[in-house]
Amino acid sequence: MRRSENSILTTHVGSLPAILRLDRARDDYEMQLRLAVKEVIAKQREVGIDVINEGEYTKDGNWLAYLDGRFGGFEVVPDEDGALVQQRGRDREEFAEFYRYAVGKGTLFYAPDAPQTPPRRPVWDCVAPITYTAQADLQREIDVLRAETTSEETFLTSTAPGSLEPYRRNRFYPTELEFLEALAEALRQEYEAIVAAGLILQIDDAWLPALWDRIGIAMGLNAFKHRSLLRVDVLNHALRNIPEDRIRYHLCWGSWHGPHAFDIELKDFVDVMLRVKAGAYSFEAANARHEHEYEVWERVRLSPGKIIIPGVVTHSTDVVEHPRLVAQRIERFARLVGREYVIAGTDCGFGGRSHPQIAWAKLKSLVDGAAIASKNLFR
Repeated sequence: MRRSENSILTTHVGSLPAILRLDRARDDYEMQLRLAVKEVIAKQREVGIDVINEGEYTKDGNWLAYLDGRFGGFEVVPDEDGALVQQRGRDREEFAEFYRYAVGKGTLFYAPDAPQTPPRRPVWDCVAPITYTAQADLQREIDVLRAETTSEETFLTSTAPGSLEPYRRNRFYPTELEFLEALAEALRQEYEAIVAAGLILQIDDAWLPALWDRIGIAMGLNAFKHRSLLRVDVLNHALRNIPEDRIRYHLCWGSWHGPHAFDIELKDFVDVMLRVKAGAYSFEAANARHEHEYEVWERVRLSPGKIIIPGVVTHSTDVVEHPRLVAQRIERFARLVGREYVIAGTDCGFGGRSHPQIAWAKLKSLVDGAAIASKNLFR
C-alpha cells in the first residue's frame, strides 16, 4: 500500500453512483456490468483518484446484501420478533418526528426509483455449520475488476463478521463466540482470495460503532467496548495470513441524510479501531458531527508505518466542499500524524446516497483539495 511520499494520495470508500442502469434480469447483464465497471474506472482516473475500485458494481452497490447467498448453514426467517436493530436507536427516538417524515418521503437516501418504504433486510438463522459457498461469485468480481486494471493500488471491499451479525442469529453453535469464529473463518476465504489476486482488501465494519445508539448506550461504554473488541479479535484471526499493508479497515457512524446526535465519539472508540490488523484506517472526519475529532490525533499515536484515511468530503450533505476546505482538513491530519501517513478519503460511499452529479463533484473537490494540501505540505 503506497504512502503519500511525494503528494497526498486520494481514494474513496467504495460505493459509487451507477453510471449505467444494471438489471440482473437482462440477458446481457454481464456485458453491461463489464461496460459499467470499465466506465466507472475511467471516470475515477479522469477525476484523478489515486486508489480506485469498481464502484462496488459487482456487489450491486450493497456492502451487506451481496453476502446474503454466500454462506451455507443459514436459512431465511421472517423478522417477526423485531430481531433487526437498524430501525431502532436513540437518534430515531429523539428525532422521531423527523424520521417519520423522512422515511415517508423517502429522503434518507438518494434513491429516485426506489419505493418510499424500502424492503426490510432478511433475517438469517444459522441452523448448521457455516461454510463459504461463493468462490465462483468472488472470482467473477475479481475478474471483472482485473479486466480493467492490473494496478496493485486497486482495492476490493468485503465485510467484517461483526457487521453481518445484526442480520444473522445463532441457532446452532453452543456459544456466541463459536458462532462469530465460524462466520469469520468462512469470510477468511474471501479475504485471502482478494489479496491473492494482487488487490488491496478493504474491510467494511460500519455496524461495529453504529450499534452504540442501538444497544451500546444501555450497556455502558466499557461493556460495549468489550463487546466490540471481541469482534475485532475474531476479525483479526480471520486476517492472520494477510500482510497488514494489504488491508484497509473502514468504519463509519451511519450513512443517511438524518441527525446523528448519539454517535459514539472517536475518542472512545479509536483504540478499538486501531486494534484491527490493518495497514490503514478509514473513518468519518468531514461530517458536522465528527469533523472536530481530528483533535483525537493530538494524543493518539499511530504504530510505525500505519496510515489513516480520514474522510475529507462527506455523503451526509449535498453541499459540495470547497477545495480549500478539503485542503485544510487534510493539513490538520498531516501535521498531527505526518504527511506521508495520510491518504485523503471520503466519509462513506456515495452510491445510493448522493445524486451522481454531486458525488462526482465532491470527488473532484477531494482531488483538487489534495493538490492544494500537497503544495503546502511538500514545498
